[in-house]
Amino acid sequence: MMTFQLWPDGAPAVKRIMDLVLTVPIFIILLPVMLIISIMVAWQHGLPILFHQKRPGHRGAIFTIYKFRTMQTLTDRHGHLLPDSKRLTKFGKFLRATSLDELPELLNVLTGEMSLVGPRPLLIDYLPLYSPEQARRHEVLPGITGWAQIHGRNTLSWQEKFSLDVWYVDHWSLWLDVKILLLTILKVLRREGISQPGQVSAELFKGNPPETGTTTPESE
Repeated sequence: MMTFQLWPDGAPAVKRIMDLVLTVPIFIILLPVMLIISIMVAWQHGLPILFHQKRPGHRGAIFTIYKFRTMQTLTDRHGHLLPDSKRLTKFGKFLRATSLDELPELLNVLTGEMSLVGPRPLLIDYLPLYSPEQARRHEVLPGITGWAQIHGRNTLSWQEKFSLDVWYVDHWSLWLDVKILLLTILKVLRREGISQPGQVSAELFKGNPPETGTTTPESE
């Protein structure tokens, strides 16, 4: 169940005000677009329309993130899901390229679980793999877009992404958020940094290499 928070713990009040002032009208304006996308997703991918997954947010608090589905639920003869490259549809690629699949995350912003700008919420499995410095990315609310997204998005290494996330935590300001939002629009229009070369999705984070000064967990 979604819980509404007007002043999320630890988030600057001015940032929350900006989130609400921008998100409420954007959500209302984009409702017809989201309705059309919902119909197309149901037609192309079937039900459910939304992809939802537990993610760690501010201070590691777990919440449910929502996106439009971009893949079909195709399985092999053993019932295992096929690789992402086999399940991602042309319409799904379009949603990702235009970032329209991210629109349901506006609900997460309205409920106070996310901000428009902040480090992207990643998988729960990554939590024990972060170095203490990298874990500082959870000192602020996660965002739909962020400092790492406008500096390369999925073309960056994980270490580069985390470094940019922590830089954002240390240098946050209202004007930085405005700058990131404006540059995000430009990046989306140019369709830059959508995926890594040869990948349809970002490669999984498996821990830091030894040379970074952190210990890589042993494989099971």
